[in-house]
Amino acid sequence: MRLEKDIEKILIDQEALQKRTRELAEQITKDYEGKPLTVVATLKGAVLFFSDLVRWIDLPLQLDFMRVSSYGSGTRSSGAVQIIKDLDADVTGRHILIVEDIVDTGNTLAYLYDYLINRGAVSVRICTLLEKTARRERKVNVDYTGFFVPDEFVVGYGLDYAEDYRNLPFVGVLKRSVYEK
Repeated sequence: MRLEKDIEKILIDQEALQKRTRELAEQITKDYEGKPLTVVATLKGAVLFFSDLVRWIDLPLQLDFMRVSSYGSGTRSSGAVQIIKDLDADVTGRHILIVEDIVDTGNTLAYLYDYLINRGAVSVRICTLLEKTARRERKVNVDYTGFFVPDEFVVGYGLDYAEDYRNLPFVGVLKRSVYEK
């Protein structure tokens, strides 16, 4: 693949991603049995993980999407959360599972948690593919974590740099030379 030339190293291969996603789905199935569940993907980064995850959740559920941003085209969060696309459905009385690609500063998810609770959700839990705890600024409870990653700029499996690299089938570290131009 042409994009692989920009990758310093692969952190999580395709097989490990699929195995862990299935494990998370099994736990979510147990935890939400008998509850009205809405699974919310944060666009665009979480869409590949979200698609694989919901296929393995063995429960009736509703799907919805939000697009939020605190990055723009940079490599660091600005801290200011902006809702670009809101939910289509009413969340009143429902249990919400937010599916995120990566939690680093915690700013976006702390904001979304409060936002959804204030809109009437019974509960809000978070499932993330990746956690990067080294840059945490806001306390946020992540209920389901795929993998912990070091404080490096990662791309692939939905994660991007300036909208590129999302289609890589693995999670890898982007070479500094690509984003420090």
